[in-house]
Amino acid sequence: MDENQISPITPDIPVTATPPQSVAPPPKSRKKLWLLMAVIVLISAAAAFWLLNHHTHTQQPVSQTSHTKTSTAPSATLATTQGLKLDPNKNYGNKYANGLLPVGDGKYTTTSAKQGYVYACSTYAQSLSSGQGGAGTRGPWFTDNNTVYDINKEVHVAGSVAWHGSFSDIINSDNRIITTNDLPNHVTGIFPIAATDPAYAYDRNPNSLAAQNLTYTLSANPIYGSPQCMGGEAGVMLTGVALFNAFDAGGRDAGAWEVQDQCGGHPQRSHEYHYHTLSSCISDTSVSTVIGFALDGFPITGPKVSQSNILTTADLDECHGIVSTVNLDGKKVTTYHYVMTQDFPYSVSCFRAKPSPTGPSAGGQQTGPPANQLGPPPRRQ
Repeated sequence: MDENQISPITPDIPVTATPPQSVAPPPKSRKKLWLLMAVIVLISAAAAFWLLNHHTHTQQPVSQTSHTKTSTAPSATLATTQGLKLDPNKNYGNKYANGLLPVGDGKYTTTSAKQGYVYACSTYAQSLSSGQGGAGTRGPWFTDNNTVYDINKEVHVAGSVAWHGSFSDIINSDNRIITTNDLPNHVTGIFPIAATDPAYAYDRNPNSLAAQNLTYTLSANPIYGSPQCMGGEAGVMLTGVALFNAFDAGGRDAGAWEVQDQCGGHPQRSHEYHYHTLSSCISDTSVSTVIGFALDGFPITGPKVSQSNILTTADLDECHGIVSTVNLDGKKVTTYHYVMTQDFPYSVSCFRAKPSPTGPSAGGQQTGPPANQLGPPPRRQ
């Protein structure tokens, strides 16, 4: 019987006089009591849900991924239309549909930006000639006198480990402030690479993943200008993962040489998980979809114009960017942006605006030299 239909209970009164028994409240009183209790339960549940979604936990491998993106306000004035423009009616083709990609070993310049090359600052370039770090053995996926590699034959680090990521993207006045613990919203392989893993024959990455404390204070309205040189870090992706440029620590094509996991990532010596190439675990790679931000504040998108119509390095400017309409902070904005492609140099190859005054250091808040003077990512070994 419904609680609202319960009648008052009147106990039998004995013949002998006794104190009257207590009676249940009338129906209207009981109805009000139940409504009050329901409201209290709903408020308590809402408070618990809010705390669960705003509390930062100690990040350890877990069975499910928890990852959020928040923004307090849209970047209302970003509208940079200078630069090479995308032709939405052009068929750019699908040049690398067969998976054969050019190897970019040593393709950097220190004098000026050049299409297909990384414009490296002098301090960074000096470190690239030392031959440090990276994979130990050239894989069997290299072909054509080692000038091409076949992504269909590359091995990947085994395993499927899920993580709890902590990520926020907030517009505060003229700044975009991104904070992340660098743990992705997708699974990773098992690191360090196990000796029983087939990948171990080519790359013995000894590093494990660990939560970082990265804060990127970027311009929400970057000003397009002449190309500026870069160091080893390029930006941050909305998966919560740091983005490094195209090279390993020795100036070789990281996409060709290093063995990453199934999502295209791996950790370095400071346990910072990162990408060099477009992650296969980013599902929407449209040229209109923002998937990250460079250190100068300009967005990063995927290369897909339409089905079998995919941008490559040859279609972009010397910094690996183009001007088109993108979906940014809930608005359609025509702006310059970088494009992540299948082929070298994969992403940002120089900066079109002034990069963040301080680049994110591995495992800590933004510290150290200016972003365009940062050396390579810390050595893996």
